[in-house]
Amino acid sequence: MGRKFIVSVILAVILCAVTQGEAQLQMPLTIPGFFTPDSPVNLIKCWLSLFSVEGCVLEISKSIFSGKFENVEAACCKAFSTLDANCWPHMFPLNPFFPPLLKDNCAGTLDL
Repeated sequence: MGRKFIVSVILAVILCAVTQGEAQLQMPLTIPGFFTPDSPVNLIKCWLSLFSVEGCVLEISKSIFSGKFENVEAACCKAFSTLDANCWPHMFPLNPFFPPLLKDNCAGTLDL
């Protein structure tokens, strides 16, 4: 229980920091290899769609670190599957293989 709380707090702080930073920026944030001005992606909107499903971000973060997808429930899969594919490289820049793997796993969950 304590581990879930800590992960949730860390993710909430990151989201707040990104939200705060975006509100203060007047020009797009550019980090070579991650964010490019020619492909504007609303990263906040991307993450908020996952935060709208209770426990979804935690389920996805567990899957990233464990490589196991069985804990990702149907509601979370549905939220993930509705994300614009342009969000994925910006949400998961250090693991580009994760989104397609989760999408494939979710396709089986959503078909049931």
